[in-house]
Amino acid sequence: MALVDCGDGVRLERGVLCRMSDGVQLVSDHYYPPGDRPFPTLLMRQPYGRDIASTVVYAHPVWFAQHGYHVVIQDVRGRGDSEGDFYPFRNERRDGAETIAWLRGHPACNARIGMYGFSYQGLTQLLAAVEQPEGLVCIAPGMTACDLYHGWFYRNGTLRLSSTLAWGIQMLRADARRRGLREVSAALEAAWSDLRAQVNSVPYGEHPTLRDAALPEYVRDWVTNDRPGDYWAALDVSRDLERIAVPALHVSGWFDTYLNGSVDGFLALTKKAATEFARQNQYLVAGPWAHIPWGDQIGNENFGPEALLDTDLLLLRWFNHWLKDSGEFADQPWIQHFVQGDNVWRSAAQWPEQLTAHLYLRSKGRANSRKGDGALSATAAKIGERRDIFVSDPEVPVFAPGGPLALSGPHDQAELELGNNLLVYTGEPLKKRFHTFGHPRVTLYAATSAVSTDFTAKLVRVLPDGRAQFVCMGVARSSHLFAGKGYQPDTVQRWEFELDPTSCVFFPGERLRLEIASSAFPLYDRNSSAGVAASQASHWNWGRSTQQVLHSAQYPSALHLPAVEESAG
Repeated sequence: MALVDCGDGVRLERGVLCRMSDGVQLVSDHYYPPGDRPFPTLLMRQPYGRDIASTVVYAHPVWFAQHGYHVVIQDVRGRGDSEGDFYPFRNERRDGAETIAWLRGHPACNARIGMYGFSYQGLTQLLAAVEQPEGLVCIAPGMTACDLYHGWFYRNGTLRLSSTLAWGIQMLRADARRRGLREVSAALEAAWSDLRAQVNSVPYGEHPTLRDAALPEYVRDWVTNDRPGDYWAALDVSRDLERIAVPALHVSGWFDTYLNGSVDGFLALTKKAATEFARQNQYLVAGPWAHIPWGDQIGNENFGPEALLDTDLLLLRWFNHWLKDSGEFADQPWIQHFVQGDNVWRSAAQWPEQLTAHLYLRSKGRANSRKGDGALSATAAKIGERRDIFVSDPEVPVFAPGGPLALSGPHDQAELELGNNLLVYTGEPLKKRFHTFGHPRVTLYAATSAVSTDFTAKLVRVLPDGRAQFVCMGVARSSHLFAGKGYQPDTVQRWEFELDPTSCVFFPGERLRLEIASSAFPLYDRNSSAGVAASQASHWNWGRSTQQVLHSAQYPSALHLPAVEESAG
């Protein structure tokens, strides 16, 4: 096949075949840099079309080839022009390792290989690395998760509904076209064009576009396997972290769907990777970004010029360091995090583990909405205080931070805080700046009337003009949090769970706020409150739940924050 001239001496070879050990052929495009000698190779394995090559966030492969890399973009099994059947994640270990073994013998490859890509392409790197293929020198997984259950699909037992349905429909569209299912494809296209309506289809586990017998079963499997276990571990690397022996550059975003999965994966590998060398060479870059795109703007919020980090140059430095021995990443801090508020980058030698600031929930029993009397105080109640009570109704759920579309970003929560179906606790205006970096945590002492329920906790930054910027949140389901611990309705129990990590400065005059609710729809699925699995719940079996949150000397409900000590100067 004739090579395509891409300018500046870069040439493209399309449709290169690589045969797997089971006979399935995978297809890749190869971008060759100027010159005839072997070069280090960059590999991306993806399910979205190799011509796209994740250029929604990365430079085109031509750019990397111009900088002296043989770049290979491969369609994974069952996608694009590659043979076989696609089941997300299932075949990426072996296929990735065998692709790398094949590349080592390619005349354009000097046997030093790095992998890059974000989201699905991030986990293809981790899965290949578990197999320890010879020649794989380093990886750069962005916005992904080592643990699919906890970091991608579920959060403390609640399904990430909007992202799961949207991604599932997106993937099934390609399956329907590949199988020539015109009617099914039309239905999926209609669903894709109106994703907001799909999350309102109940029960969502019976969504008609997901239940068609002619389609693969992976989306059904995701919603059926609502607890951690062998199904999920067989697809990810959560039980095999000790087999990953390569340096990794983890890129994450404070408003990315998979933020917690990305950060937790980085932290786990710093402790569990195969060698001390690998453990010491895990790096994290956490920016003020959603899943797509990566820049300085989300909605109406602009994070300033430093948010426009050149992630392509970051990757180039990373690969030059490991694949060309340039040494240019030697001074990179292990953790580089963007501080919201200051809108600057800071470095850290380790992830904060200590929760040093404690703000206690206080009220006179009417913390409902931001019109109520809920407060955050540095001191816990010394006497009994009236309980705060609200009713959770799955038919009228509290919306997610980004509203009914679950949009990512620091969106204003002021309007959402007007409902009496959530509790709002607000601190006094700060007298000095306060920087929190790491995972906040909440402790709630609560009694609920339902056999199953959820609690959500949302950290908000209240500006002097009344805007209430979303910072981060956490969620937990009773069936997950109290698994094996004897959850009982109408009984005071201690709910303790993490919020997603953040790095945020609160300035003098601003206030910290904590919202407590029992839903964040459609970001997370709704709890039926009746003991029916969320994926099978509908108007016919939804129930309401009366939630009581206690705050007293005996029951010190609180928000715990990792505070950064800052010099007076």
